[in-house]
Amino acid sequence: MSASPNIAVQFKNVTKAFGETRVLNNVSFHVEQGQVLCLLGRSGTGKSVTLKIMMALMCPDSGEVWVDHENVVGRSENDLSHVRRKLGYLFQDAALFDSYTLNENLALPLRRLTKKSKGEIDETIHRALTSVGLGSDGAKYPSALSGGMRKRAGLARAIILEPKILLADEPSSGLDLITASEIHELLLGFKKEHGTAMIVVTHDVHGARRIADRIAVLDKGDLVAFGSFDEVARSESQVARRLIMV
Repeated sequence: MSASPNIAVQFKNVTKAFGETRVLNNVSFHVEQGQVLCLLGRSGTGKSVTLKIMMALMCPDSGEVWVDHENVVGRSENDLSHVRRKLGYLFQDAALFDSYTLNENLALPLRRLTKKSKGEIDETIHRALTSVGLGSDGAKYPSALSGGMRKRAGLARAIILEPKILLADEPSSGLDLITASEIHELLLGFKKEHGTAMIVVTHDVHGARRIADRIAVLDKGDLVAFGSFDEVARSESQVARRLIMV
C-alpha cells in the first residue's frame, strides 16, 4: 500500500546489517513534500546508509522504502531509473569532475537524461549557477574554487534536473559559519521556490535548527527520536536530548 499523497519519502520497518552489525534496526519515518528532515546522530549510526537506501544504491535486508509513492525495494535497475530522476544528491565533497568546467559538469546529466537542445542546456546551466551565486563562474574548473564555491557548485548540479526530493550529505561540513549559513539559505530558498522535500544528513545542530521542519535522531541503528526540535528536546532518549542541546 502506498504512502499518503503528501509524503515524499517513507521508511517502513527498514533493517540493514553488515555482518553482525545492524546499521539500521526496524527504522520507520517519513518526510512530507516541501519539508526538510535533518538526520542527526553520532558517526557510524547509519545516516549515510539511510541516504544510499533512499537512492536505491543499497537494498535493505527487510522493510519498505517509498520514494514519491513507489516502493523501491526489490525493483530492477530499469524500474529504478525514473524514480532516481526525481532525486537530487548533494555530496559531502561536491563530487565534481576536476577535468571539466562547471558548465561541463552541469551539462552531463542534462545531455544524458533530457532531450534539451544545446541552447536550452546552456540556459538551464546558467540559471542553476546563478541561483547559487556562481552565474559568472561557469568556465572555471573545480580546482579554482574555494570550499564554499565548490559546495555551491555541487548544489547547482544536484538541482539541475529540478528534483522533487533533494538528499544532502553534510552540506555545511568544512565551511566557516558565514559560508555554512549561506548554504543553508540556498537550501531553504530552493525548498520555498520549488516545494522540494529535503533529507539532510548533518552534524551541524545549529544549522539543523535553522532549516529543519523535522529531526530524526539515529543511535546505534535505532531511531531514538523523531519530530520537531521541541518534541525531540522532550523525548525519552537522553542521546537525542543531549545531541540537540549542543
